Amino acid sequence: MVASPEISVVVPIFNEEDSLALLYEEVRDALEPMARSFELILVDDHSTDSSLRRMLALRERDPRVKVLHFRRNFGQTAAMSAGFDAARGRIVITMDGDLQNDPADIPRLVAKIDEGYDIVAGWRKARQDGLFLRRVPSQVANRMIAWLTDTPIHDTGCTLKAFRAALVKRLPIYAEQHRFLPAMSRGSGARVTELVVHHRARRFGHSKYGIGRAQRVLLDMFAITLIARFARRPLHYFGLFSLPFAALALAVLGLEIEWEKVDVQNLPGWAFMVFLLFMLPSVHFLLLGLLSELIVSAGRVHADGVLQTREPVRKGEQP
Repeated sequence: MVASPEISVVVPIFNEEDSLALLYEEVRDALEPMARSFELILVDDHSTDSSLRRMLALRERDPRVKVLHFRRNFGQTAAMSAGFDAARGRIVITMDGDLQNDPADIPRLVAKIDEGYDIVAGWRKARQDGLFLRRVPSQVANRMIAWLTDTPIHDTGCTLKAFRAALVKRLPIYAEQHRFLPAMSRGSGARVTELVVHHRARRFGHSKYGIGRAQRVLLDMFAITLIARFARRPLHYFGLFSLPFAALALAVLGLEIEWEKVDVQNLPGWAFMVFLLFMLPSVHFLLLGLLSELIVSAGRVHADGVLQTREPVRKGEQP
């Protein structure tokens, strides 16, 4: 039996053949001085260059390197999800494979996790990207995401993050939702913070992700916002859905009583059917709300069990 490492570094790879050797060396040089066991999980998102061959060579060279290979291109989020499933460490680090993220920042991220936080998000305060095609759209998107999700993170698009494995392994993610992991986790009581990290200019190749994915990111942003807010108070949301139907049902009942001068026991058949037509959806939404409250409450109990072993935040730190 091989002991599980303390730290798992998950890196999605797509056509980064020239970066891989330097990436491995920088991760190794950053983690070995920490005197903590680690593994480097490289997830090949069906690269069309020699990336897979070079990753396999690194695995032969160092058994701490693990390689996952997709049979077709599934995208960055799917690659991260596969890496999370394969990770064995107590702390999971995610980063890009293009060397723009600096592995030298990993010890600082791990130190924040040791202080008691559950997620530490990197903040590329001095980005080395194009102004109009990358930085300006990113700033606008970050402000919208922070406002809609109520998560005070300056740079949701930064892949360099640290997670408690027990937390991130139970989060289902798809589409472009890897960037929303802090927002998705806060609803379960996770402690989220951010740390300014280095950002370097790309040395090899070109960016695989452009402004064309903005539409998918926006759709995912609204989906995550709805889910995050709904999960906190589902009965309130279903209650809002039920109110218009209940109001229409009572309006039909009141108007019939007022116009026809009849009491409730002598309502015409058509009026009673219209009343039921509006009242049944109202009751249906209320029952769904109660059922959702039970499900969410059970999920909160499970989340408390997952997070209760975390270390307290140091005095003076803000969760």
